[in-house]
Amino acid sequence: MDDENTSKQPTAFDLIGGEPRLQALTERFYALMDLEPGYAELRATHGSTLDEAQQKLFWFLCGWLGGPDYFVEKIGHPRLRARHMPFAIGIKERDQWVACMDQAMLETGIPEPLRERLNESFMQTADWMRNRNG
Repeated sequence: MDDENTSKQPTAFDLIGGEPRLQALTERFYALMDLEPGYAELRATHGSTLDEAQQKLFWFLCGWLGGPDYFVEKIGHPRLRARHMPFAIGIKERDQWVACMDQAMLETGIPEPLRERLNESFMQTADWMRNRNG
């Protein structure tokens, strides 16, 4: 065994289970958003279909979690705040996004310590995306 392989810490992408598990997570996230009345305001920000948003989130999360950087390869720098500026994002939308993702992580079996760590990061990012009060 070489030292490079034995000293490498697993990324969050690795801990989730790679692309198949991350695909399941993003699919569940958007299914919940579409089905659960508690995420109605969040769903309303997405237009009539969710397929494109789901694909983009999957690409983004792959790279953000330490896996392949598909979003950058296919679209360019994420520029998250700028890309979300056309959508009204307030506290309610932020909280619904984080709650929906937490429910999706729980339902797809993301390990509890990782889920807690990701929830903190998701909340920080979602709060930074807010572009309106309330």
